[in-house]
Amino acid sequence: MSEQAAALPQSSEEAASLVEAKALAQADTQLNVRAEPLAPVHPELDETTSHSTRLLEDDSQVAGYVEGSDIHASTRPLVLSEAEGSARTELFDTAQLKKTLEAALLTTQEPLSLAELKKLGDAPLESRLIEELLEQLAQEYSGSGVELNRVANGWRFRARPEMQPYLDRLDPQKPPRYSRAVMETLAIIAYRQPVTRGDIEEIRGVAVSSQILKTLEVRGWIEAIGTRDTPGKPELFATTRQLLDDLNLRSLQELPALEEIGTLLEQGEQTAA
Repeated sequence: MSEQAAALPQSSEEAASLVEAKALAQADTQLNVRAEPLAPVHPELDETTSHSTRLLEDDSQVAGYVEGSDIHASTRPLVLSEAEGSARTELFDTAQLKKTLEAALLTTQEPLSLAELKKLGDAPLESRLIEELLEQLAQEYSGSGVELNRVANGWRFRARPEMQPYLDRLDPQKPPRYSRAVMETLAIIAYRQPVTRGDIEEIRGVAVSSQILKTLEVRGWIEAIGTRDTPGKPELFATTRQLLDDLNLRSLQELPALEEIGTLLEQGEQTAA
């Protein structure tokens, strides 16, 4: 009793002070939490991010991740970048151009040159691109009954020689066969050009009739390219690019052996017929 009495305040003023102190102490132990909106974070000023965000031209964000956080932001843009879009457009345009080249070559009987094939594009085209696409087409048709070849006047499709016996059943009419004299004259011009009529007669050992030369000119296999500076100014004859096309060749350097020319010309005429 004596101890409890000693703990009591000695006056009313001291008792009031003690009550006030207890009230202040209780107030300090309470948390006063007030909800406030978070201020927007600017990535370029936020030191907590390990990768700063960047804005694309369309204002879509590609963010990194917040350091110390397990939540990662997507690094894939919502729209195609300019480079990706250009690549897909180029791929589509290339595929379309390839189809266009194929259609043009399949529907024409004459070879098409690179200059002509370039006209098929919506924009200026490089020769290298055209040739690459044509090589791809040739490879794609390698196992079919037709083939895409490059000849003197350009590119063309034709039936493979081994298919010709079957195609002849649809059109049994045979192309004209030329005489030995015509074929010999053509061979001399092809391998010795340019030559005059006198040169041909000297090599063959017999006279060459005007009708032989006329036949070859009408067929489009030879042409006069000038005259020799000798008395009489004889005409000089040479082969044409049409002959190379009919032989399925690009240049004179690819001419076959002399005895093969007749067979190749017959095959070429059957294909063109």
